[in-house]
Amino acid sequence: MILPALLDLAAVLVFAVTGALVAARAQLDPVGFVFVACLTAVGGGTIRDLLLGREPVFWIEDPLPVAVAGAAATAVFFTHHLLASRLMVLIWLDAIALSIAVAAGVGVAHGLGHPVWVQLVMGVVTGCFGGLMRDVVVGEVPLVLRQGELYVTAALAGGLAAVLTRDLVGPGPLTQSACVSMTFILRAGSIRYGWRLPSFRARPPKP
Repeated sequence: MILPALLDLAAVLVFAVTGALVAARAQLDPVGFVFVACLTAVGGGTIRDLLLGREPVFWIEDPLPVAVAGAAATAVFFTHHLLASRLMVLIWLDAIALSIAVAAGVGVAHGLGHPVWVQLVMGVVTGCFGGLMRDVVVGEVPLVLRQGELYVTAALAGGLAAVLTRDLVGPGPLTQSACVSMTFILRAGSIRYGWRLPSFRARPPKP
């Protein structure tokens, strides 16, 4: 369980920075920065642990993730003005955090002996729910719900890559790398090249 724990911490750090950048866009005070950063950083992992019945929740067992998130929020509060485009930095950092968090979620569920479908769901939950809560709290359209973008799809594909790689070579760093790579490639393609899923379009009723 050491590798999923390290991935959790890495995702916490990057997600905390995205939360602080969103707080900067919303012009919040330092307390708001820390709150949004911590919510983003541990939100997905908290829901995952509660759904899996994992006790205690990862950041209660070890407060280091909350400390890392708070430190990241403080650093961004004093340096965010140095960024030329906070939105683009936010979007790309979110893609990195998503990729890491999905691998952590799949790894935690696998380590607890859950079936493959639960592992895939927990990968999506860990990767998506922190950012979803972040955007909802500050009143922005969540990245996860933007029309047609590969977000949940990227997370699910990354989880599948982890499962398939693990079946081929066994659990280990290569499995996690496959998950991170697949998730990031699809998410980056959506950001950079506009890869999309077809969206529902309402049609007028036939006469």
